[in-house]
Amino acid sequence: MPGHRDGGLHGLVQNFLDDRSCALDFGHWLFPWFEKAVDACARSLPCLTRYARRLLRPVPILGTSLLLAGCGGDLSALDPAGPNAHNVATLWWIMLWGSTAIFLFVSLILCLALTQRGQRLLSPRWLLIGGGLAFPSVVLVALVAVSLALGERLLVYANEAPLRIEAVARQWQWEFRYGDDTNIATLDKLHIPAGRPVDFAVTSDDVIHSFWIPRLGGKMDAIPGHTNTIRLMADKPGTYGGVCAEFCGEGHAIMRFSVQAHEPNEFNDVMQQLSASRAERQQ
Repeated sequence: MPGHRDGGLHGLVQNFLDDRSCALDFGHWLFPWFEKAVDACARSLPCLTRYARRLLRPVPILGTSLLLAGCGGDLSALDPAGPNAHNVATLWWIMLWGSTAIFLFVSLILCLALTQRGQRLLSPRWLLIGGGLAFPSVVLVALVAVSLALGERLLVYANEAPLRIEAVARQWQWEFRYGDDTNIATLDKLHIPAGRPVDFAVTSDDVIHSFWIPRLGGKMDAIPGHTNTIRLMADKPGTYGGVCAEFCGEGHAIMRFSVQAHEPNEFNDVMQQLSASRAERQQ
């Protein structure tokens, strides 16, 4: 990596992120550009000392490592496992790269403004019309269009009728009730069939909670005396994490649940086993 020195903050971050090749590759690409930008600003701003410049140089590696450190795991919305979550992640990445482009554009204008040449190029009229009206309008219209397009696809699933599951929140656990005509229920463990849409009827027995399975889709508030519905689907069998995403008291941090997505036949077997276990307990 150009400009890289062994040890120090660079070495610490690189060793810490040996398995984060995407972060390092992006940081390696960004580092030479960032270093040149710091040097250019230093020439325009003599108050930016050599010591301050050395402190700024690790920013690309450190920033990208922190940015991408949460891209994995069973609670990562950037590791989607369902169509709803794929749309959410796609919108997130579009907004990330869009905001990055805006930041670079504004940084370029700032660098030009700090030079005599920039003072000749950047007239007040250009800044007001181009930077204050045209550019923000184009960006906002594009983001709204993409958001609407992705939002319209959130309920486009297979033709199979969705399964209905009630998700009842209470301090500090989740109860899941399966189907309309059954008394089968589980606590803090949710079973769903993979490849089939599921309508979750979300409510609460006490305070406001929020039902969220990050890898399958967005959040839905659980409100006492009211039922909200969200449709989710898992692309394939697997285990996913779920949490309460609304602060609900001192036990909020432990109000988690696990989601087990089964093959359709396996899901039917699990339901039969849960029904038989409940019947035995009632005898």
